Amino acid sequence: MLYIMRHGKTDWNAKRMLQGRTDIPLNAEGREMAQKARQEYWDVNFDYCYCSPLSRAVETAQLLLEGRDVPIEADDRLVEMSFGEYEGIEKSFQIPDCPINLLFKDPANYHASIGGAETFEELYARTGEFLEEVVKPKLAEGKDVLIVGHGAMNSSIICQVKNLPIESFWDSGLAQCKLMEL
Repeated sequence: MLYIMRHGKTDWNAKRMLQGRTDIPLNAEGREMAQKARQEYWDVNFDYCYCSPLSRAVETAQLLLEGRDVPIEADDRLVEMSFGEYEGIEKSFQIPDCPINLLFKDPANYHASIGGAETFEELYARTGEFLEEVVKPKLAEGKDVLIVGHGAMNSSIICQVKNLPIESFWDSGLAQCKLMEL
């Protein structure tokens, strides 16, 4: 079985700032979320855990799996989508005509990089490669795999696994530290 989880809360999440690849750590609430998730999902079996190399995902995975003998491996292909020069921007939806909002409001028409941000094609290529090279062989062996990542990166995996169109990219809306079975 394949499971996916989004990292716990950070200070930038609380301020509604675009994080992307900026390595912002969990805050106290985020750590508490991960510890509660450990209790909530204690009975769910995981044979392997793969996560983004960003500290908020790594720490979430460590707190979630504390007390279990589950290997955690960071993989660069699971890093969050880059938002380019818009990383660190606060409440972009309140900024009239902010170009990066196209990525969120109309993903079907976000084709070219805006301000150095990653494209959906680039995101799908790296996460799709990870699914093919790492996840599918483990699932074929009957193993249970957990991926701990980020909002956009997780959405790309969900869309690929469920064969959803790009128009549905943000529809899954995986809440922080909640487990989704794919």
